Amino acid sequence: MIKIKTQKNGDHYLGFQCSGHAGYAEYGSDIVCSAVSMLVINTINAIDSFTECSMNVSDDEKSGSIKVVFPNGTDEKAGLLMDTLVLGIKSIEEQYGRSHVRLES
Repeated sequence: MIKIKTQKNGDHYLGFQCSGHAGYAEYGSDIVCSAVSMLVINTINAIDSFTECSMNVSDDEKSGSIKVVFPNGTDEKAGLLMDTLVLGIKSIEEQYGRSHVRLES
């Protein structure tokens, strides 16, 4: 199961962590893992490209985990991008079930 946990302080995100594997299909054919990975990586790239928000990113390919920390919280643009990540993850969670993807806030 993929677990995504977000941390917030009021309206500002402090970070998020994503770990695990969906187990929806065999490795290389798992559309749930692919969808979550794409959302997470695209969000990180968008925050980096379109905002002034600083972030620290660490990942471990072997375990399938990635952690993002916003040392100063998110600005309005980064917050909106994070909201779209949460929306996308919720949609995947609803469509494929919490046994494959689980969002925690």
